[in-house]
Amino acid sequence: MSLLPAWPIWKEAPFIRLIIPLIAGISCQWYWPFSIFVLWLLFAFSALALWLFSTQPLSRQYRVQWVNGAWLHALLFATGSLLFYYKDIRHQQTSITRQYTAGNAVLVTIEEPLSEKKQSFKTIASVQAVLFNHAINKASGKILLYFQKDSNVQHLQYGNQLLLFKVLQPIKNTGNPGCFDYQRFCTFRGISYQVYLRKGEFVALKIENENLFRKYLLSTREKIVNILKKYIPGSKEAGLAEAMLIGYKDDLDKNLVQLYSNTGVVHIIAISGLHLGLIYWLLILLCKPLSKYKTGRIVQPILIIAGLWLFSCIAGASPSVLRSAVMFTCIVIGASINRKTSVYNSLAASAFILLCFNPTWLWDAGFQLSYAAVLSLAIFYNPIYNLLFFQNKLPDLIWKSICVTLAAQILTVPVSVYLFHQFPNLFLVANLLAVPISGIIIIGEILLCLTGIFPLIATGIGYLLRLIIYWLNTYIEQVGSLPFATTNDLLISLPQLICLYAFIGAMAWWLLDNKKKGVRIALMALLFFMTFRLVDVWSARQQKKLIVYNIPKHSAIDVMIGTNFFCKTDSALQQNDLLQKFHMQPSRLLHRVNNLYTPAYSLVKKNFFRLGNTSFLLIDQPLNFKQAVPGMNVDITIILNNPAIKISQITDVFTCRQFVFDASNPAWKVAKWQQECDQLGLQAFSVADKGAFVFNLY
Repeated sequence: MSLLPAWPIWKEAPFIRLIIPLIAGISCQWYWPFSIFVLWLLFAFSALALWLFSTQPLSRQYRVQWVNGAWLHALLFATGSLLFYYKDIRHQQTSITRQYTAGNAVLVTIEEPLSEKKQSFKTIASVQAVLFNHAINKASGKILLYFQKDSNVQHLQYGNQLLLFKVLQPIKNTGNPGCFDYQRFCTFRGISYQVYLRKGEFVALKIENENLFRKYLLSTREKIVNILKKYIPGSKEAGLAEAMLIGYKDDLDKNLVQLYSNTGVVHIIAISGLHLGLIYWLLILLCKPLSKYKTGRIVQPILIIAGLWLFSCIAGASPSVLRSAVMFTCIVIGASINRKTSVYNSLAASAFILLCFNPTWLWDAGFQLSYAAVLSLAIFYNPIYNLLFFQNKLPDLIWKSICVTLAAQILTVPVSVYLFHQFPNLFLVANLLAVPISGIIIIGEILLCLTGIFPLIATGIGYLLRLIIYWLNTYIEQVGSLPFATTNDLLISLPQLICLYAFIGAMAWWLLDNKKKGVRIALMALLFFMTFRLVDVWSARQQKKLIVYNIPKHSAIDVMIGTNFFCKTDSALQQNDLLQKFHMQPSRLLHRVNNLYTPAYSLVKKNFFRLGNTSFLLIDQPLNFKQAVPGMNVDITIILNNPAIKISQITDVFTCRQFVFDASNPAWKVAKWQQECDQLGLQAFSVADKGAFVFNLY
């Protein structure tokens, strides 16, 4: 008997067939965009062709049914592209990116409560209008607002309107190779600008046109956070409790989050199917008495669905939460009409609905991991569980927990390694205890919120929760502190990721469906994986690169020769491992360099290097030009740490080809140097403005 769904799978899960062209259209519009005219033309022509096809006799439709499928795919492809086009803030006529110029005042509305950072308060504001020459132009989009701590802004709340006078700064990437694409992340959220505001650089106006439902959600969220803070002693424990129940992460301890990530249990912090499953179970229990009555059988599913969606909205409505909410909604509707639905169709349908609502979620890590985990459980849980049989309930319960953890990892590991470059070796040990305890904690938190009006009971529950969370944190810290807990610096490319999924799918086809063809496909996928790997390693060994990193107020340079690298940083950065790990380590991982060396053979004079046919000069202080060789050729001159020097002083001594100004120099000084370079007809590159400088040595 086959353990895999019947093929072709869209016979029982038609939404799989529909979502593939939709995803293709969304992806294509980001990487290889079409003009809006072409998209609407394709949409209209496909819709017309489908209508004409439907008017044909049934016998003719049956003979050439592939034509109908082709036009349906074209229609869905165009739909995906159009959805993405209109979701992209850059294409909207009223976008702040089109309406704003430096010097304009901007009217914004605060969209969420202020969160406290080390040196500022942060929030997101939606743009209402741009003011210029006494004219008010309607605008749209979002802005990141940072307030100076002494600017007395704690009273600001959701719905407050502000008039901003300070020049907005566009959000840009650092450009450091391999780093997180923050600009794309913000673009997908509709955020184009950011601004740091001091006292006197904005005016607070009265609250207008607030969304009452959103206000209710935010106030409910704030009340829940206050109850958890009040009754759960310990900032670390309370912070984790807030994240586990409603996804509030402002109070989370960053080191603790890293430990949860290293041990493979970070999913219990992110609101997902585990949390919605518990809420669904509680709602079923509470609404069970209604099933005894005729009217109650109609009201019951409505109350359950309303409760699920209310919790999802309070928890932040992240893609993983909404995926679970849509799936449980399908389950409730199916149960109410006594109809069993395919889990694969429900998964595809929920993804289809969410991507139509927000196509940018296709790139969201939570969205990808959430669907990978549920699909993996649907395919592999039963086959793994059937490997062993226990008559006793306790061993069987433990085995079920192990099976859930193992099954979920099969399809999530490849994308997790691709995105985060690490693998938690002890994920099974950590999840075996963390998952059931997290369920107890969530139920306890719900009880705490319900009994918050009874201080004595709430205090007792809060103290018990604090103990349980403390024990859980201690356990995770002990597991995470083991030297072999995590394998770091793993790197796979997108083609390798595809090969891994092809390998997993083919092996599953062979083992679960007894298809020997799966072995050949799996071996072929493995061969391609190793080929891509060898090509990457060979390319890394041939490389010769100079990288000047974009790290604000710091200087950092890597010279990469094969898998070796030479590093030069300022003293402050040398002592800051966190900054190095965030800005420099992804680049070294991407280029597969791991051996630090000192290139004494290439050091001609102090701060003057020659590698092959390329020479570069580092200037970090006023030079003694008397010791320099007049007319010395310099391919790249890197100016760092704000030296008191003029470009003309350098060009009088050296024959310079290109100047690079790193991010340790102040903006006004860089602008002055660039002006000098323009006057002298020299190439100039500002790292702070254009991102990291990457040069292939020759």
